[in-house]
Amino acid sequence: MVQNITDFIFYVGANDHDLDLFEGQYIVPNGMAYNSYVIVDDKIAVFDTIDKSKTEEWLDNLAEVLGDRKPDYLIVQHMEPDHSASVHAFAEKYPEAAVVGNKKTFNMIGQFFPELEIANKVEVKDGEILDLGSHKLNFVFAPMVHWPEVMMTYESTEKILFSADAFGKFGALDADEDWACEARRYYFGIVGKYGAQVQTVLKKAKDLYIEKICPLHGPVLTEDLGYYIDLYDKWSGYKPETEGVCICYTSVYGNTKKAAELLRDELAENGVETIELSDLARCDMAEAVEDAFRYDRLVLATTTYNGGMFPFMQQFIDELTERNYQNRYVAFIENGTWGPAAMRAMKKELEGAKDIKIAENNVTIKSAMTDANREQIAALAKELTPGHMDLAAELAEPAEEEAEEGKKKGFVCNICGYVYEGDTLPDDFICPLCKHPASDFSPL
Repeated sequence: MVQNITDFIFYVGANDHDLDLFEGQYIVPNGMAYNSYVIVDDKIAVFDTIDKSKTEEWLDNLAEVLGDRKPDYLIVQHMEPDHSASVHAFAEKYPEAAVVGNKKTFNMIGQFFPELEIANKVEVKDGEILDLGSHKLNFVFAPMVHWPEVMMTYESTEKILFSADAFGKFGALDADEDWACEARRYYFGIVGKYGAQVQTVLKKAKDLYIEKICPLHGPVLTEDLGYYIDLYDKWSGYKPETEGVCICYTSVYGNTKKAAELLRDELAENGVETIELSDLARCDMAEAVEDAFRYDRLVLATTTYNGGMFPFMQQFIDELTERNYQNRYVAFIENGTWGPAAMRAMKKELEGAKDIKIAENNVTIKSAMTDANREQIAALAKELTPGHMDLAAELAEPAEEEAEEGKKKGFVCNICGYVYEGDTLPDDFICPLCKHPASDFSPL
């Protein structure tokens, strides 16, 4: 598929409707788009390749744009195989073209393509400019958004940001669907752990005048860019996007499900307009994770299982904490016949989560609900209803503390994302997670 983005910039990517699971885990009912772009100027630059399943289609699209000319540069912004798998095919077809990347890019090219010898390499640094003629490419490093080698490219003449995986979404370009829903699921599933790194890149972007954003997945963004940037700021800052209650439950014989449904009904009766109810054993887990980050209140309801919690709930909480879940109001409903222990287990899993407010009216059920349990659920619904408790005020205090912390200086590991807080990073510092040296850290 070839499309004109401007008179000089072209889309040459492809839709994939054959894919069932993106990255082997995310359901993509509307497929995926693998994006690639070309700038035609005195020099011709190609931005990224695409997945190996679409290599031939991509090369045909590229040839259609190039005509009798040949590309001068292949800009490799991201080495994940859905974007880099066709590097070898490109190098074979256009051996005289220079491959542009950073030091980490070329290390990864050697790992993915050990047999490939690139005759012409251009290694760039953060902020370096590549002149194509009337178009100027400014390279903006974005380590750990969401791999360590990632860089974005700002074209200053037409004011376009080639944003790598940032601002991308699930879904092919011919899918008729809401951008935010699938972009949110994509962000929290894939990039969500690296909020601090995304915030760093957003600060860089504030100094750029951007008229279009060209991501590696999803549509080119051309209007109301403030809307998309504001969402990314909220997502990467772990701020609730929407007032609402996300109820996630597991149920073996239906009793815990009845409790979750009763809570939903009580909340609706109280006037809460936005309530999402998810059965973690049957829903798309990535959708439930998305909802947990979208809304300001979360209720976890599960059965006691082997002295802990039901496996799907364990998986769900692991998904949240892995992505730095924080700054939310959380309530619990547990069920257990002879020794309820799920609530204690859930609370323990969230102990390390930052700025979590625990509800006062949590509920313990022993097998089936009693009248007393129904009263407890009504009390919990009241607690979770704005007006009965000022949730904004409850969450404002941690937000202020977070703002104070934001003034601190720090350094982020470009390999694993570990954040070291402090004004200076010791020269002999070793990352406690990935064991890489201080040279692999960048200032926040």
